[in-house]
Amino acid sequence: MTRPTIVLVHSPLVGPSTWTGSAGPLRDKGFGVVVPALAAVVDGEPPFYHRIAETVAGQVENRPVVLVGHSGAGALLPAIADAVPGEVRAAVFVDAILPHPGEDWFTTAPPELGRRLESLAVEGRLPPWHEWFPPGALTALFPDPETHRRFVAELPRVPLAYFAERAPEAERWPPPACGYVRLSEPYDVVADECERLGWPVHRVDANHLAMLTQPGFVAGLVARAVTELTGE
Repeated sequence: MTRPTIVLVHSPLVGPSTWTGSAGPLRDKGFGVVVPALAAVVDGEPPFYHRIAETVAGQVENRPVVLVGHSGAGALLPAIADAVPGEVRAAVFVDAILPHPGEDWFTTAPPELGRRLESLAVEGRLPPWHEWFPPGALTALFPDPETHRRFVAELPRVPLAYFAERAPEAERWPPPACGYVRLSEPYDVVADECERLGWPVHRVDANHLAMLTQPGFVAGLVARAVTELTGE
């Protein structure tokens, strides 16, 4: 059986550097790896899900893949599964929300969080993600100033319309196997749900951006999950 390519999908709120540090260690383990860049797509006009999925599909060869989504990218994986040319053997959610086909983000999120996002928006767009928090709140997560600078430079101003768009139904979802990697405490509830679904769940005490701060460690977690789900 052909070893699948790992497609590392970043949250629409951040940029591809979220995953680039983990891509190298995964390649060292013998995996093909693709890290699509989605910021320009999210910065445009709706429909977002379809355009994001097509962007990812355009960077993936016609070969088996495992889709790996971090944070908000979890909601994108079904649409991507429908768009990629090859077989989707598995999906791994890393500190991620779960898909919600047929619903928009506002429907699935706590009402107070939805109201907060609406209050942050200016002319229909949200400020860059790091500005959602008190000044300096995220700085301590980063191992060095250059990593922090590169991360912040990629952050888009996401249209509020992205969160109001219904996620499309997907014909090729779910894949044969799904798993979850929990990096931080806020995602315990999602990890609990995945365990109820019978998925393998790996819990570690790191932080939500651990693929930036501990890229080799997270690469190992992803490799472990992929091997567990696919046998490769």
